[in-house]
Amino acid sequence: MTDLNKTLTNAKDRPVRVAQFGEGNFLRAFVDYMVDIANEKGLFDGSIVLIRPIPFGDMDAMFQAQDCQYTLQLRGRVEGEPYVETRQITSVKDIVSPFRDYEEYINVAKIDTLRFVVSNTTEAGIVFNENDSFEEKLNITFPAKLTQFLLTRYETFHGDPDKGLVMLPVELIDDNGIELKKCVLKYIDLWHLSDDFRNWVENACIFTSTLVDRIVTGYPRNDAETIWNELGYRDNLLDTAEPFALWVIESEKDISKEWPMDQALSDKTGMNVIFTDNQKPYKQRKVRILNGAHTSFVLASYLKGNDYVNQSMQDPIMKEFMLKTIHEEVIPTLSLPKADLEEFADAVVDRFNNPFIQHALLAIALNSVSKWKARCLPSFLGYVEKTGTLPQRLTFSIASLMAFYSSDQLVDGVLKGTRGSDTYDIKDDAAVLEFFQENSKKPTAEFVHAYLSSESFHGQDLTAIDGLEQQVTTYLDAIRTNGMEAALNQYFG
Repeated sequence: MTDLNKTLTNAKDRPVRVAQFGEGNFLRAFVDYMVDIANEKGLFDGSIVLIRPIPFGDMDAMFQAQDCQYTLQLRGRVEGEPYVETRQITSVKDIVSPFRDYEEYINVAKIDTLRFVVSNTTEAGIVFNENDSFEEKLNITFPAKLTQFLLTRYETFHGDPDKGLVMLPVELIDDNGIELKKCVLKYIDLWHLSDDFRNWVENACIFTSTLVDRIVTGYPRNDAETIWNELGYRDNLLDTAEPFALWVIESEKDISKEWPMDQALSDKTGMNVIFTDNQKPYKQRKVRILNGAHTSFVLASYLKGNDYVNQSMQDPIMKEFMLKTIHEEVIPTLSLPKADLEEFADAVVDRFNNPFIQHALLAIALNSVSKWKARCLPSFLGYVEKTGTLPQRLTFSIASLMAFYSSDQLVDGVLKGTRGSDTYDIKDDAAVLEFFQENSKKPTAEFVHAYLSSESFHGQDLTAIDGLEQQVTTYLDAIRTNGMEAALNQYFG
């Protein structure tokens, strides 16, 4: 079987406009896919050079063997129906590594047509290290490398303001572009670089902050041979992802005409690129609808007997519980237009129901106490403030969390919970696990009071909320006495 290469894809030679720090599955299924569509539609006409930010692995050879061509397959559900899209991605032109050939890498900064820098160096990638040396070329942080990269471009083009770059970081930290810029400016100060260079970075370059959302399942190890046979060629860089994608780009300057990815995507698959001067409402929407829905129902669903998210969506009572939590208790507390929120919620249902993604409930259960505070508590408090009543399903989710965490068996830093005859691991911060070890076997009312009054868990004393302590006690008593399934049927069946 032939390996995928440019002979098969007939890739067009385009000017390099994007330097991408990171060659992993996410960027290839997200940014590189969008650029490929924009090129096809005549909106962009640019190619990407991948820059490997780490020294280990053999990805360089794999990319070069395929002329940097690869296949992306989107698999899931769209508007309630099965959806599969297969596309050869031709937007990547080359891959370079500072660790293999530093000059080849730094010469990317000198490319006249370069305009954008994309990065995904993990959440720990955007950091400042005062021990990074200007003379060091390799073992320094990504922001330090970027500072050197920008300095090379500044010097090559003699400070031409038209040669500034647009930074598009997708690392999963708040205000990623703002934090990246802060780090670069700290390195300019640490290394005593010129004020002229600093002014060029601040005025000629643009640091956007972005929010990204797409589940990328990567190389389909179990299905690869089958897909190769369907395609008629071998592709060792094959990538898979869900159809849904969201990219919110916050920028002080409008870059939408230069980076027209919002025009390159189909509404059918739920993919959106949004340019804004404030991404916070969109992050709030994602955290409180998508992540909040996960956190509010997965523990109850697991104790009811389900193991995966898509399995839970086939369980009528769990699906209805999730839908009513989102539409009746979360959406009314959010600030974006209701139509936008409802559309996003509909996409969430398709995503939860994706048969190609086996998302384990126990994986989502990790650190549920802090997750509930971040993802569910704001909706809970917003609902109480708006209506003067308790949101019943979010209230039940507190009792579900307490039931899930109920164990006095702490072994090697892990609580051991039980579901019928099965044992499961409860993983969280040590203080959380110690609290449940000490309190979860107490009488229900005493246990509930201890948990809700813990300001270290919630940032406030939740027993001050009228009726909450009594309602959680009622729900938890029902779970303890009759089991999760019976309690769900009793109150929400």
